[in-house]
Amino acid sequence: MSIDDLLSLDPGVRSDFLATWLGYTEAKGDPHLRAAISALYESITPDEVLVHSGAEEAIHNFMQVFLEPGDHVIYLAPAYQSLYDVAVSLDCEVSPWRLEQGENGWFLDMDLLPDLIRPSTRLIVINTPHNPTGYSLSAAQLAQVASIADENGIFVFCDQVYKGLEWSDGPHRWFCDICDNSLSLGVMSKSYGLPGLRIGWIATRDQVLYKKLLNYKCYTTICNSAPSEFLATIALRHHGAILDRNIALIQENIDFAAEFFDRHQELFVNNEPQAGPIAFHKYLGKDSVEDFCASLLESQGVLLLPGSVYGVDGYVRMGYGRADFQDCLIRLDRFLS
Repeated sequence: MSIDDLLSLDPGVRSDFLATWLGYTEAKGDPHLRAAISALYESITPDEVLVHSGAEEAIHNFMQVFLEPGDHVIYLAPAYQSLYDVAVSLDCEVSPWRLEQGENGWFLDMDLLPDLIRPSTRLIVINTPHNPTGYSLSAAQLAQVASIADENGIFVFCDQVYKGLEWSDGPHRWFCDICDNSLSLGVMSKSYGLPGLRIGWIATRDQVLYKKLLNYKCYTTICNSAPSEFLATIALRHHGAILDRNIALIQENIDFAAEFFDRHQELFVNNEPQAGPIAFHKYLGKDSVEDFCASLLESQGVLLLPGSVYGVDGYVRMGYGRADFQDCLIRLDRFLS
């Protein structure tokens, strides 16, 4: 979306946007923005929301203030790199809790989680809806993670940057609404398709952790962009319309891709996403997946991300959230022909 698109959702605010004061903003985040964010939750107040510059700053800052060398971290794998690699850089030990390929797409074995826990386990990191597989933990699975974490005194960092793009069984709850000893991560970049705003946030009821994160932010970005905070507030006031629009786009692209995968079963396993705009399809070609992706990019200008980026060979990540997806798939089909 453009700034004009966003302001068109609420035409009366154009003059207010142009009058935005370009001084320093509040380190916690603009009060109106934190109120709009907290309204997404069942039990979170504005003073339990801390706004960051995108999700990456929030991930980095949390790991820095929460973890100590020698701590053990369990993370849902494959994963966005910083969700485990920042812990590695802090001399923590990490163990992957792996999603597995099944006959009907990806699945998660919940029985594996208790076996991964050690006396030194301090943190469980989960991501749902999941990047890169498009897997979505069910409400029962989220409750089970919360129960296991509570029983063992383990904190949970729940990356929910694609929350709101669930369609199979409706939107799930924010994890911090079902588990006190946890933090939920949100951002304007993913579900809302507004990465240019560079606005993300954490929500937690742990006030000791909150104050540490607030203090640490003074050594990273200090505060956020005033125009971005204003625009993010407008977007969240109309979050339902934006999410409905984006879900419709994703589902249209998934439907368009179904016929493509039916015709190319010898080359791909279609792991259709359960939620979100990302899927992780198995590649069955004889050449390496890296060579395949490089040749496609050079020939057609279309990028599929090889699974080796996530430490998983033989898969490609495909994004369904672009307006030009269908043209890109036609180019991929042309390449295969």
